[in-house]
Amino acid sequence: MRLIVLSTLLGAAAAVAGPPITIDTPMRPPAWALLEQELLKADSAACERFYEKYVDARGYLLHVPRWGTLDGPDDAVETFHNWTLLYALGGKDSLLEMWKRAYDGHLRQYSALRTTKTELARHGAYFNEFITMSDWFHTGEGLRAFFLQGLSDPDDPVLIQRMKRFAGLYMNEDPEAPNYDPEHKIIRSIWNGSKGPMLRRATVYDWVGDPVEGRFHLLHNPAHDTKMLDFMTWYPRMLAHCAEYLDSAGDNFLNLAATLLHTNAYMLTGEEKYRAWVLEYVGAWKERTEANGGMIPSNIGLDGTLGGEHDGQWWKGTYGWNFTIFDGELQQTAHRNYFDAGSWPGFSNALLLTGDFSYIDVLRKQMDLIYAQKRVENGRTLIPRMYGDPRGYKYDGKPQWYHWTPDLFTDRLTEIYLWSMDRRDLERIPIEGWIGFLEGRDPDYPAKALQGEFERLRMRMERMRKDPTAPETRLADWLLRITPAQTDELVKLMLGGYFSRGRIWMLHSRVRYFDPVRRRAGIPPDVGALVEKLGADSVTLRLVNTNPVEAREVVVQAGAYAEHRFTGVRWNGREAPVNATAFPVKLAPGCGARLEIGMKRYANRPTLRFPWDR
Repeated sequence: MRLIVLSTLLGAAAAVAGPPITIDTPMRPPAWALLEQELLKADSAACERFYEKYVDARGYLLHVPRWGTLDGPDDAVETFHNWTLLYALGGKDSLLEMWKRAYDGHLRQYSALRTTKTELARHGAYFNEFITMSDWFHTGEGLRAFFLQGLSDPDDPVLIQRMKRFAGLYMNEDPEAPNYDPEHKIIRSIWNGSKGPMLRRATVYDWVGDPVEGRFHLLHNPAHDTKMLDFMTWYPRMLAHCAEYLDSAGDNFLNLAATLLHTNAYMLTGEEKYRAWVLEYVGAWKERTEANGGMIPSNIGLDGTLGGEHDGQWWKGTYGWNFTIFDGELQQTAHRNYFDAGSWPGFSNALLLTGDFSYIDVLRKQMDLIYAQKRVENGRTLIPRMYGDPRGYKYDGKPQWYHWTPDLFTDRLTEIYLWSMDRRDLERIPIEGWIGFLEGRDPDYPAKALQGEFERLRMRMERMRKDPTAPETRLADWLLRITPAQTDELVKLMLGGYFSRGRIWMLHSRVRYFDPVRRRAGIPPDVGALVEKLGADSVTLRLVNTNPVEAREVVVQAGAYAEHRFTGVRWNGREAPVNATAFPVKLAPGCGARLEIGMKRYANRPTLRFPWDR
C-alpha cells in the first residue's frame, strides 16, 4: 500500500493538509454526478429568471407589503431562503449578488411600511434593520438566507456588522432593546426584537396587521389555488385566526432559535462573548428541562420560574404544549404545539460550539417521553402531539397527554441520529430513502432523488409561467410556492447534511467543498461528490471529475464549519494520514475514486473562515 503523508500528525490540527491527494483512476461519469451539475446550473438559471420577474431595480419584491405573521415581512424575505445555500453548494456567482440586492431592498421596503392598528410597525417593520418585535418562529423564517450567507461570504463587512448588531439585541448592548434578563437568564417575551420585549398582552392586530384594499390569493385559506378573495371581506376571519395568540410575557422555547445569531456571530468573528452567551442561555434551558423531568417547558416566568406567567403551568403559552385553539379563520380546532421549532436549533447550536453531546441528550429525552405514550391503533403507531389541560377532552384536573397522531417526528429523530451517530437512535427511523441509501439498501436513490428535484423545479417554473397574480394582487407568502431553488437532496447527497424542511437554519453536515481556483465556496465545475456512508468516526465519499479534457481541483472540509477533523484517507489502494480540517484533491481528467475518510467529529471550534484563510 502506497503511503502519502498529507500533514503531520503531531501537534494541533492544520487548517489544510497538503500536498493534494491525486486521483488518477479513470471513472465513467455516474448519472448522479451529471445530475448534480445540471441541477446546480438549472437552479441558478431559474433563480435568475425568478429575480427578473419578481424583483425590481431597487431590490424591492413586487407585491403588496403588509405587517403581520400571516403574510408579512418574514414571508417576503423568506422567498430567498435557500439562495445563499445554493451558492455555497456551487451555484452561480449571481445568486449571492441577487440575494444582497434583494435583502437590502427588503429592509428598505419594509422599513417604509406604516401601520395604524398596531404600534409594532407604526414607524416601519424594521428598526436598525431588525424586526421591531416578532416571535422566533417567524423571525427565524425571515432570516434563513441571512444565516447561511456566511458559508460563502464570511469577509463581507456588512454581514459581520449586521450579525454582531442583531446578536447584541439579546445581550443588552442596545439600550432600546432590553430583551434579555441576565439574572434569570431569560429572553423576556415571545415577542422581541429591535424595540425590545412585549410585556403586555398582544393584540390580534399585532399578529395580523392592517387591512388592505384588493383581491388576493390567501395561502392560509383552503381556497387559495382556485379563487381570489376580497381582503376587506376576509379580514375579520384573519383576525379570528389569531384570537387566542395573546399571551406574551415570559420566556418561550421558541426563543432558543435566537442563538442562531450568536452562533453565526462567533463563527464570523471568533469573539468569545457570543459563544459564552449561547452556552449561558441554552445552559439555563437545559437545567430547567432537567428540573422538569425532561419536558422542555413552553414558558418561563419573568421571575425565572417554570410556568411563572401561568400559575406554574409550564405547558401554557402561545405555541406551547397545550396551545389548542379554535382557529376562527378556518372554523376548526387547531393543535399548534411548536416545542421543537426553537429547541432543536438551540441545543444543536450548543453542540456545535462545544462538542458536548449532553445537549442532544435533552432532545432525545424529550422524544423518549413522547414515545413512552405511543399507541398502535388499526396497525398505525400514534404518538401524542399535545400536553396539559386539553380542550375538548376529558380533564380530571391533572395535566395529561392528548391528541395522538401518526406524525412520528421522523425528521427530528433523524437529526438526533445524525448528531449522535448512535445506532440506538437509528432504530426509531424508517430505513428508507436517503437513510436507506446510507445503510446500503437503495443504491439507485441518488439518481432518483435528483430526478425528483428536477421535477419539482419544473413544477415551480410552470407555476411562475402561469402565475395569475400581478404586483398589486400579490401578497408576500404567494411567492413561497414559486421560488425555484431545490437544495434538499443536494445537501444530503453532496454534503451528508440534512435540512428538515429548513427548520434548523444551520448547516449540520459531514463535509463541505471549496474551489481553490476560483477562491470561493462550492463544488468546482465538472466535479461530482456523493456521500455514500456515514459512521461515528468516518465518512465514505465518492469524487469524480466528469470533464474528460481538463483536470479539476477541490478542497474538502470536515463539516460545514470545520467543526470536525479528518484523521486519514484511503483511496484506490493508497492511504494518507491527515490531521487537518480540510485537504486538497486533484482530479485528473475523467477520473474519480471512493474515499474512505476517518474523522473525529466536533473536535474543533466552528468557524466560517475559508480553509486557506485559517
